[in-house]
Amino acid sequence: QVQLVESGGGLVQPGGSLTLSCAASGRIFNIDAMSWYRQAPGKQRELVALIPSTSLPHYPDSVKGRFTIYSDKNPVYLQMNSLKPEDAAVYCCNELEGGKGYWGQGTQVTVSS
Repeated sequence: QVQLVESGGGLVQPGGSLTLSCAASGRIFNIDAMSWYRQAPGKQRELVALIPSTSLPHYPDSVKGRFTIYSDKNPVYLQMNSLKPEDAAVYCCNELEGGKGYWGQGTQVTVSS
């Protein structure tokens, strides 16, 4: 069993930055990909960053150039710059391993002046 714990969320002003962290523990073998998702109230969950184990990171247009996913194996980080009010959401990390996905509980990001 794999456990993921996110941290680093909080309140930030528009234009500010935050770095989220996702620490994994438990029975970890070969990770296929790590990713960050977000979900705002009333909206669908949205992928914001994906880093496959054997490929380059991928970002949707909504965050490209502002968000960066990186890892030194464990934990996995999400650096968020130039934050906008529409970036406010609960951010969750996901680990894909052997075709199975594991989720953390999430961390709240609020962007407001």
